[in-house]
Amino acid sequence: MKVTFPHMGTIAIPMKAFLQEAGLEVIPPPPTSKRTLTLGSRHAPEFACLPLKINLGNYLEALERGADTIIMAGGVGPCRFGYYGEVQREILRSLGYECRFLIFEPPGGDLGSLMATCREFFTGVTPRALIRAGRIAWAKFQAVDKLWQASLWARPREGTPGSTTGLLRELLAKLDRASSIATVRQQVQEGTSQLRALASGEPRLSLALVGEIYVVLDPFTNQELEERLGLMGVEVHRTIYLSEWIRRHLVLDFLRIQPKGSAPALARGYLNHKVGGHGLETVANTVLAARRNFDGVVHLAPFTCMPEIVAASILPTVSSQENIPVLTVVLDEHTGEAGLVTRLEAFVDMLVRQKRQGRQNRGLLSWA
Repeated sequence: MKVTFPHMGTIAIPMKAFLQEAGLEVIPPPPTSKRTLTLGSRHAPEFACLPLKINLGNYLEALERGADTIIMAGGVGPCRFGYYGEVQREILRSLGYECRFLIFEPPGGDLGSLMATCREFFTGVTPRALIRAGRIAWAKFQAVDKLWQASLWARPREGTPGSTTGLLRELLAKLDRASSIATVRQQVQEGTSQLRALASGEPRLSLALVGEIYVVLDPFTNQELEERLGLMGVEVHRTIYLSEWIRRHLVLDFLRIQPKGSAPALARGYLNHKVGGHGLETVANTVLAARRNFDGVVHLAPFTCMPEIVAASILPTVSSQENIPVLTVVLDEHTGEAGLVTRLEAFVDMLVRQKRQGRQNRGLLSWA
């Protein structure tokens, strides 16, 4: 069995560590590229959202390298993510690939189906090996997020443009090679210090980044939006990190624990029920950004994503009533770099001018 998985931001680092520690042969897809997107878009339904197309391209490139088993997460609710596995399985079968698909559905309050999939997948792997693999993978999940968060702080403060991005790339490569939890922790501590040492100024603005998890976490998909904003002097506060998503949705949801300041409570009055995906969280995090006095919000959504369409229809009201500007960016395979950069620059310039003038009623600057 030669296992592969889809890319999503830096997920390959902890995923590869987990599968290798469990004793499996892993063939990760090559880094997502224009070829990946072209392959996925060519064979996916035209109306499918961008993450499905990119994931399909990931699988095709991994299968070219010899992979024969694909693992991915499942989903429930109105979001089409729950259908990804079945749709992609049929597409690959129509192209002549008879690969094995294993879909790990979210447990909710029932571990039965999840445990059944685990038994099927990890046949012959001892519980001790699984625990060891889980521990180092979790350490790397947390480490990746801490380093990324430190880079978002450092980039708008760096003295030499591009130094943060270069250092982060080196730190992530070292983390990928780390073979023990002690080494991971040491690298995070040292890496965070190195990133903070790059600072020599102060950011012009502070923006929250909200939206659908895949397009927020994946730099290729959002066209390096965090880096672009950082080089404009903007400190980006990402509202979604993988380690936090795992803690909240795989642990707290299973235990039926609702954290204080949860999305339903923050969004109440604007959106009073779940709409699938991260639609509710998008509204809630925009409210939270306003109450934490961020200068604005950038909302990312894949084209045709229903939960984010619902959120985008509500955000102008949130923007006006909470007095915070919101820029919604919709992404698909046709999104052009020049157009995206122009919109970001215009949004940032307007917020900087507004901040200098100390104007009120900032929420009137809601763009879609």
